[in-house]
Amino acid sequence: MVSAAEQLAANLNFGALGKAEELKKRIWFTLGALIIYRLGTYIPMPGINPDALADVFKNAQNGIIGLFNMFSGGAVERMAIFALNIMPYISASIIIQLLTSVSPTLEALKKEGEAGRKQLNQYTRYLTVVLALFQAYGIAVGLEGSGSVVADPGWFFRISTVITLTGGTMFLMWLGEQITSRGIGNGTSLIIFGGIVAELPGAFVRTLELGREGAISTVAILGVLLMVVVVIAFIVFMERAQRRLLIQYPKRQVGNRIYEGQSSHLPLKLNTSGVIPPIFASSLLLIPTTIASFTQGSGPEWLQTITAFLGHGRPLYMALYVALIVFFCFFYTAIVFNPVETADNLKKHGGFIPGIRPGERTAEYIDYVLTRITVVGAAYIAAVCLFPELLISYAAVPFYFGGTSLLIVVSVTMDTVSQIQGHLLAHQYEGLVKKAKLRGGRRK
Repeated sequence: MVSAAEQLAANLNFGALGKAEELKKRIWFTLGALIIYRLGTYIPMPGINPDALADVFKNAQNGIIGLFNMFSGGAVERMAIFALNIMPYISASIIIQLLTSVSPTLEALKKEGEAGRKQLNQYTRYLTVVLALFQAYGIAVGLEGSGSVVADPGWFFRISTVITLTGGTMFLMWLGEQITSRGIGNGTSLIIFGGIVAELPGAFVRTLELGREGAISTVAILGVLLMVVVVIAFIVFMERAQRRLLIQYPKRQVGNRIYEGQSSHLPLKLNTSGVIPPIFASSLLLIPTTIASFTQGSGPEWLQTITAFLGHGRPLYMALYVALIVFFCFFYTAIVFNPVETADNLKKHGGFIPGIRPGERTAEYIDYVLTRITVVGAAYIAAVCLFPELLISYAAVPFYFGGTSLLIVVSVTMDTVSQIQGHLLAHQYEGLVKKAKLRGGRRK
């Protein structure tokens, strides 16, 4: 029997979107905020020589700089005011989540509800400022040591760079929060999504140009396009996959009436960790390559040896890449999902898993199921990121066709579309309630 909610969801169309005024305002606000973000990626920092910067970036684009340039939508390549992007805020959020799991004080704040969440968000903002200051100062020093990139090196340039980049990150953090509250979708994810999508046409044109010059064969280009389609379809399928645990609620008596027991489901996503594992794994593995690019071959011999073994497509790089992805999948899943807390909440509301004793046994069972599906989820993320990585290394295609970028784009798109459907569903429910009130008034 199809429920009323499923019937409404099946009838959602563009006509319903045209009637949902609140939803249209949210969508226009989100688009306007993303346009402002894209304009900021083209405003350069003062005191930078663009030609010298282009030469330096060309030599270092295969390292972590190229990865950050992808996340910033090309702002690093242009050394714009948004070069740090929203990454310090993401790093601060992850660090606060890690500290929440080990600090009793922060864990108590997390359990205080809305007030505790606001306090944790404030701590995240403070930590974002600290991280942005350190990263901006590191960029300023690195630019000064990169030849003629800086027109007038010195403390004035360092201070202005730190203020500019930190201010850009704080503005993007505020913009992301505004998108989340007044727009549609998760603001932080949409900012990264907007940067990647904006650079996809340019990456596609560069790939075709490499094919025209003979650097990439036509078969390789067609293989990349086919890979992108297959990977997107696979990501959509796996991101929607869930393991649903049956939850049963007993009969309850309200006054003189006895209500039958109800059943529900506890959905466990196959990929609980999201896109965090490949981002962390890529960042860690690209650090030696980035350091070697700054030394320009004059560094110690052991660094050159490590860099050679950790090149794209090398067996050691692939093995460590997969191992780090699997590690961060389990690590981050253990942080964001607490089986003991979930079991306690079920016990408080009278829910139980059939055949499993409430309390500790339920927590052990949920942890057992979560561990097994995390194995599948880690294998899925590793496969999605590994096969495109092989094409990047052997066919020299841009970062934007890699598994990490495709995973971010598809995941954020699915999340935004689901939120739009939720708003449309709420709008249709409001329409049904208004009609029911009118009909009730006529009968009177």
